[in-house]
Amino acid sequence: MPFDRFMALALYDPEFGYYRRSRQRIGYAPGTDFFTASTSGPVFGELVAAACTSLLGGLDAARTHSFVEIGAETPAGILAGVAHPFASVRTLRVGEPLSLSGDCVVFSNELFDAQPFRRFVFRENGWRELGVRLHDNQLTETELPLAEPPAELPASAPDGYILDAPFAAAALARDLAAQPWRGLFVAFDYGKTWLELVENTPAGTARAYHRHRQSNDLFAQPGEQDLTCHVCWDWLESALRENGFPQPTLESQESFFVRRAVDYIAQTSTAHAAGFSQKKLSLLQLLHPAHLGQRFQVLHALR
Repeated sequence: MPFDRFMALALYDPEFGYYRRSRQRIGYAPGTDFFTASTSGPVFGELVAAACTSLLGGLDAARTHSFVEIGAETPAGILAGVAHPFASVRTLRVGEPLSLSGDCVVFSNELFDAQPFRRFVFRENGWRELGVRLHDNQLTETELPLAEPPAELPASAPDGYILDAPFAAAALARDLAAQPWRGLFVAFDYGKTWLELVENTPAGTARAYHRHRQSNDLFAQPGEQDLTCHVCWDWLESALRENGFPQPTLESQESFFVRRAVDYIAQTSTAHAAGFSQKKLSLLQLLHPAHLGQRFQVLHALR
């Protein structure tokens, strides 16, 4: 089967899917697989609330908007226990129907990189699709004939060049943007431009995570490990523009918070200036370029 079909089963099968099982996936506790910005506790939610309030134009505007977190890892989401100005908070978890209307802040954290993606490899004079087969009771990679390559693929590439194409992530962005809501779109994730994907990543960007270790074995422990690839920011920006968001903006997580939540950062730094508190440490992890500040990017747009 093609890789995106395998990934959909491995991550989202209602019974066996990695993201459908009731277990703790993120954090530092034993048995977790990775950490994200939300691992930093309420500081992340406080920063997001401050930045979104700024982008909306202030407290009065924020009070009319509902904050909707798509793909929340926990039932209460990142604003659990966080003081915020929004009219309401709603979390939509994996498998729940996407329904948006009215004035909203539509927020996600590492949602798009976890969407199933297709894999291609260039052989001699054309592209072939990478998939998975069961052989001798083992899952192995296989090459599948490709009658008509997607139009987005370049006409040629170096022999053996692997391209991981996140079509489903772009489709999800279009679905979210096409719904009848107004307000702010904010997506935290990691990705590359299409040019970077087709020229600078000859081995692709797909990888697996299990117990805080990165692996290239995408078929090990299906249902027990995370699978991901870099999103294509160009495709997500196009999806937003096509649906009435005139100026999507992409910036590093560090830049996003420093520019949009400067008052919160200043107040927190001043309040904890005398010592090295947990809150100050969390702020450092989220902002410092050697930690998460440059590792993640933020795409935001307003309509």
